[in-house]
Amino acid sequence: MSYCKQFFLGAVVLVGLPTGSYAEGFFEDSHARLDTRNFYFNQDLRDGTIKPSKLEEWGQGFVLDYTSGYTTGPVGFGVDALGLLGVKLDSGKGTHYNPQSTNRAGQLFPTDGDGRAVDEFSALGVTGKFRISKTEVKLGTLRPKMPVLVFNDGRLLPETFQGLQATSRDLDKFTFTAGQIQRVKSRNSSNGEGMAISGAGGATGKRSNEFDFAGVDYSLSKQLTLQYYYGELKDFYRQHFVGLVHNTPLSVGSFKSDLRFFDSSSSGKNGSVAGRAEGYRGAGFQNGGEVDNRALAGLFTYTLGAHSVGLGYQHMSGSSDFPFVNQQDGASTYLITDRQTGARFQKAGERTWVAQYNVDFATYGIPGLTTLLAYQRGDHIETATGDKQEWERNFWVSYAFQGPTLKGLGVSWRNASLRSTFPTQRNLDENRLYITYTLPLF
Repeated sequence: MSYCKQFFLGAVVLVGLPTGSYAEGFFEDSHARLDTRNFYFNQDLRDGTIKPSKLEEWGQGFVLDYTSGYTTGPVGFGVDALGLLGVKLDSGKGTHYNPQSTNRAGQLFPTDGDGRAVDEFSALGVTGKFRISKTEVKLGTLRPKMPVLVFNDGRLLPETFQGLQATSRDLDKFTFTAGQIQRVKSRNSSNGEGMAISGAGGATGKRSNEFDFAGVDYSLSKQLTLQYYYGELKDFYRQHFVGLVHNTPLSVGSFKSDLRFFDSSSSGKNGSVAGRAEGYRGAGFQNGGEVDNRALAGLFTYTLGAHSVGLGYQHMSGSSDFPFVNQQDGASTYLITDRQTGARFQKAGERTWVAQYNVDFATYGIPGLTTLLAYQRGDHIETATGDKQEWERNFWVSYAFQGPTLKGLGVSWRNASLRSTFPTQRNLDENRLYITYTLPLF
């Protein structure tokens, strides 16, 4: 049975539920908010002959997020809804469409038949849900945040997925998660589509409508959390993840250890020469398109008062790039190197050092003001012309207004530079300016 039919049946059941005291929790625990995001994006491509050499767009995004409570009784039912609207404020054909991208989408907006940004785009997502004890099941629009699948929220509107997700906390100290994703709506699109990975040809390539996942988080103590997750995109790849997060209070400051390991291999058609010839391919060097990757990373952070200093290392081994759900129109990963420019530092053989420095100015009498300075450098990227290297620098500054009049208003500037000798990666400088406002409705 399709998800649409299942959800329709669930909605019929909800409509038929008794009103009155039985439905009190449904309404009393409901809440809604309106998130607005005014976003200016500017990317200056520093080399290469393919036009355009500059990408520049400005838009206004609206996200209406409604979450219901649950009906009373041993089984509680509810419905969530997500309304998305993106409005173009400024974009030109010469600064919108990137011909290197096979999906014909700009940075913020979908592209019309003439290669220009559409004036507006929108989507509506509905999620049915039920709860038994401490187990919750959701069916419909999802925004997953797991090591094996992370939704992207780096542009005007968030990326969303369609599927089923169950989360259980019935066993003390354990959180179990499992489900299946069938469709994705990209951050610059109104339409749902199948899923793929880098190397599969973008919008014209092969897709999969089945991403299965399961995992467990175990809080051994307040300071230590252990994780295991499994994800499989049918006919592309399967992936195991093991993670450890440990926070250590010290006599002076605190120390955080974040260890991550991914083991990725082929699934279904990607595992055969015939299947890869059909287009079920991944990216890599002299691997024939077969997924074969191990990613080991550690990020260690020392915090003292307002200051945090982090150092990390990430090592890619195997013949392919790190695989993740990615239609080449914007996606996120759970790598310590996934930051602003989209380079992600996840190419075959790549070894990356990471350094970052954060300051929270609340300690100095300016609550709401934070900054981040980060630098990462990767080398040993395997190519036909020898090993290549790249580096990325990020500087972010954000301020959340604290007063009662402007509460909910925030501004953020994010600046990044990327330099790479990898053949298909262009050097770039990028600026993003966000003005956000959150309005609680009820």
